[in-house]
Amino acid sequence: MSTRELTLNILKYNFDRIKEDFLFPFKSKNTALIKNNISWALLVKTSSFIVMISALLLVINLQADFEQLNLERLGSSLGSAFITLAIGLFIFHILFFGFKLIKYFQYKPVSSVANNELPTCTVIVPAYNEGKQVWDTLKSLAVSDYPEDKLQLLAIDDGSADDTWEWMLEAKKQLGDRLAIYKQPNNQGKRHALYRGFNLGTGEVFVTVDSDSIVTHDTLRNLVSPFVKNEQCGAVAGNIRVLNNKKAILPKMLDVSFVLSFEFVRSAESSLNSVLCTPGALAAYRRSAVFNCLPKWINQTFMGQPSDIGEDRAMTNMILKQGKHVLFQSNAVAYTNVPEQYRGLYKMFIRWGRSNVRENIEMSKYVFTNFRKGSKIGSRLLFTSQFLNIIMSYPLIAFMLFFVLSHPILFLSSTLASIFLMSTFSVLFYSNKYNFKEAIWSYSYSILHTFALFWITPYAIATVHKRGWLTRDLPVKK
Repeated sequence: MSTRELTLNILKYNFDRIKEDFLFPFKSKNTALIKNNISWALLVKTSSFIVMISALLLVINLQADFEQLNLERLGSSLGSAFITLAIGLFIFHILFFGFKLIKYFQYKPVSSVANNELPTCTVIVPAYNEGKQVWDTLKSLAVSDYPEDKLQLLAIDDGSADDTWEWMLEAKKQLGDRLAIYKQPNNQGKRHALYRGFNLGTGEVFVTVDSDSIVTHDTLRNLVSPFVKNEQCGAVAGNIRVLNNKKAILPKMLDVSFVLSFEFVRSAESSLNSVLCTPGALAAYRRSAVFNCLPKWINQTFMGQPSDIGEDRAMTNMILKQGKHVLFQSNAVAYTNVPEQYRGLYKMFIRWGRSNVRENIEMSKYVFTNFRKGSKIGSRLLFTSQFLNIIMSYPLIAFMLFFVLSHPILFLSSTLASIFLMSTFSVLFYSNKYNFKEAIWSYSYSILHTFALFWITPYAIATVHKRGWLTRDLPVKK
């Protein structure tokens, strides 16, 4: 057996252990902790379901009160205007949901092309304070089903303060010439680490992978195949699942949320050639499309300040503006770590929210122009839906506070009943894809999002000028 074959066998063995440890941790020896997590999980899921069923029954029993409230609203010009607006928005969202549903059923991932058709590919892994996890990420990439002579692996330490660089050196020691590692002189941010990788890379396609993620065996070849089949393809979004979804309750909820966000929403967007965000955890870009916007991307500012967040959404937006197609590959999967505590979760959502507001402003400057050959209606509808969600955030908060103060029982019962009805689609969707047992987390997540994260968008709008990654300095549970 050659040295290279021996190294690959070791890597494959280690990757199997990564999957065993992270994807199937119920086989862990720590049975006491596992049983405790299972008990808490069962309690949260059961109580969420009971609360919503109770609310649904309460709504039925309070029909007379709801009718009286609606009559009172119709009796005033302000109330009548609000009901008209609410009905209009409801009709728009129902029709738009139906449109996305049709586009979802039209979606099919591009099948993998043959080895001789695959383009040369540069994979860039930026890392900051990831410790051993960066080695696990690089291991999963090294054993990918991709021709070795067409694959370039670059790992860039963005001035980490922990032992990330030591783990990169260990990876380099085992992978040899297959991996090139670089160290930034100081922490400059993920965007600058990627920028260095883009300039060092030689591939026809760039793939970016977060250093807290692992990819499946066929992810890379599936991810880059659309560039071969579609000459207009400028970027491809990967399918993101949660790596630490067995460790805590929040990751369990987020895993179900991610499935709907990627396998439903991005599938529909892909059918319109207009995926709005290629995720930092796993994305691919055509080299020419990147270099067409690279100077603007690295020097991007907002309200006079350098942009140090939303590098993935910004790159996607600039590639869409070029008239390129941005697609989604459901068969290109990466598992990534997500926050396990509420503090980390809301900070992550604030960062995403600020980026969303900024990039919607940028998108508004071109989406209604002749920016692309062919139909542009899909891109415009997707933008309109996101824009409405942003501008309606403050009126909805004001209405919610008024409703809570004036009719608390009606508010709670109607809100929880609505959550139950809307979340049922997510439950059915996840159940059809995977299993019903985990799908129930959609109910719990919807309650959490409605009552504990409702303030994110208004806060993100009010603080959209602020910089900072927010979650980088949070302690990580090992």
